[in-house]
Amino acid sequence: MTKYDIAAYVWPSYTGKELRSRQFWPDGIGEWQTVMSVPSRMCHKPSDYKWDRKPIWGCCDEADPKVMEMQIEEAVKHGVNVFIYDWYWYDRRPFLEQCLDEGFLGASNNGKMKFYIMWANHDAGYTWDTRLSSLVFKGQDPTVWLGSVDRVEFEKVAHRVIKNYFSKPNYYKINGKPVFMIYDIDNLVKGLGGIEATLDALEWFRAETVKAGHPGLELQLTAWGERVSNMSGVDGERTISTKEVVPTLGFDSVTNYQFVHFCNMNRKYSEILPEVYNEWKRMDKDYSVPYYPHVSIGWDNNPRFVNFTGCVCKENTPQEFEKALRKAKEYVDTHSLPAPLITVNSWNEWTETSYLEPDNLYGYGYLDAVKKVFVDELK
Repeated sequence: MTKYDIAAYVWPSYTGKELRSRQFWPDGIGEWQTVMSVPSRMCHKPSDYKWDRKPIWGCCDEADPKVMEMQIEEAVKHGVNVFIYDWYWYDRRPFLEQCLDEGFLGASNNGKMKFYIMWANHDAGYTWDTRLSSLVFKGQDPTVWLGSVDRVEFEKVAHRVIKNYFSKPNYYKINGKPVFMIYDIDNLVKGLGGIEATLDALEWFRAETVKAGHPGLELQLTAWGERVSNMSGVDGERTISTKEVVPTLGFDSVTNYQFVHFCNMNRKYSEILPEVYNEWKRMDKDYSVPYYPHVSIGWDNNPRFVNFTGCVCKENTPQEFEKALRKAKEYVDTHSLPAPLITVNSWNEWTETSYLEPDNLYGYGYLDAVKKVFVDELK
C-alpha cells in the first residue's frame, strides 16, 4: 500500500453496452472501433508519422466485472489506487455509466481501490466519430448533446451521484467529504443562468450531501490554465478569471485533466515538463485552495481523425514520465495538502495517446514507472 493517492482518469467508452454510443461507434465495441481502425487512416497522414499501438490486454469490455477485476489487481499492484471516472449527463439522462456501474462496481475486488467522479459536462460533438470528426477543423462540428444543464437537471445529477456513488464505502473522500470534480465551469454557469444562480445550486448540492449523512462536499475544479470566462449565464459582459471563479463559487480544490489544456504539446516531453512545473508553482501561488499536481503521459489525438492534426507529443517514454512523477511526489511531500493526491491522465485514453494500460510499444513501462516511484521505493 502506498502513502500516496495516485488517481488515474478513466474514459468509459471501451464497451458496447451503451446503446447511444453506437451513433459514434456503430460496431458496438465502443471506441475500440477507432483504435482498431487506425491503420485504415494512416495513408492520409505524413509519411514520417506512425501510430501502431495495440493493447496487450486486447480490446476488452471494460464494463465486464471480470475484466475490471484483472485491471484493479494490476492497478493496485503498480501503485494506482484511485480511479477518477469521466461521468456524463446528456439529454436528461446519463451516458457511458456502464464501465463504472457494471464493470468497476461489479468487480468482486473493487474494495481494493477508491474511485470518484469527474462530471465531464462539456458539449458532445462528432470528435468521437472518425467518419465526421474532420468537421471539427472546418468549424462545422454540430453539437449532438449540450453539456450545460438547468437547475432541474442539475438537481437530478446531484441526487443521482449522492445516492449511487457517494454512499459507496470506497468512494474517495478528503477530510471525510466525498470529492466531486467539475470539468467545464463555463458550461455549468451557462446552464444554470449566471454566477449567482450557480453559487446557489452548489450550496444546495452541499446541503443535500450533508442531508445524506456526509460531513460535507469537496468540490474540485478542473483547471485549464488561467483564462477569462463569461460568467453571465446569458447574453452579457460579466467576465471573471479562473482564479476568481474558485473562491467566488466556493470550490475546495483544483487539479488538471491534461497538459494540453495549458501547454503546447507539439514538442518533446522533456521540453514540456519545465512549463508544467511552473504551472504547478503558479497554481500554488495564485489559488486560495489546495492544488493537487497533475501528470499527463502524452498527447496525440490523431487516431480520432482522418487527416493529420499536427499536435503530437514526442519522446514521452516511461523514463521521462517517471521524472514527472518524481516531481509530483516532491510537490506533495513539500506542501501541506489535505490529501496526498496526484492525478494522472490517464488509465485508458488510447485515442489521445495518454494511457497507463500496457501496449506493444512500451509493455508495462508506464505502470512500472508508477510502481517504481510510489511503491518499490517506499518499501
